Amino acid sequence: MIIDALDGNRQPVVRLHLWLETENGIFFGLGRLKLLEQIQAGKSLSGAAKAMGMSYRAAWGKVRKTEQVLGVALIEKKAGNKAGYQITEAGSQLVVCFRRWFREVEAYALSRAKELLPCDPIAFEEPSDADPSHV
Repeated sequence: MIIDALDGNRQPVVRLHLWLETENGIFFGLGRLKLLEQIQAGKSLSGAAKAMGMSYRAAWGKVRKTEQVLGVALIEKKAGNKAGYQITEAGSQLVVCFRRWFREVEAYALSRAKELLPCDPIAFEEPSDADPSHV
C-alpha cells in the first residue's frame, strides 16, 4: 500500500512547475519570475543572474524574449550610464500577477492532493536568501 511505503518521518511535498509558452517556447515561468524579483529587490541584472546560477547573457536573453512576446519592457536602465537596470511598472505587475496565480494553483493542488491521495502532503517552501545552506 502507498501509505506503508512512505517514511513516517517525512511528508510528501507538493512541487509545481508552471510556465507560459507560445509556439516559440517558454516566455515566462518561475525562473523569469525569480529574476525579476531579484531585480525588484535591488540587485542588478548581473547580480540576479549570478544569484540564480546563470550567465548575464542567459538572464538578458530570457528577459528580452518575454518582453518581445508581451510587447512591453519589463526592465529599464536606471539613470546614469552604468547604474544598471530596474524593474518597470509592467514588470512589477507581471511579478504580482504570476506570483498570485502560482499561489492559487499551488493551494488548489495541495487541497486536491490531500483529498485524493493516501498521504498528507505539504506545500513546498523555498529557502530564503538569508539561509546559508541555500546556494
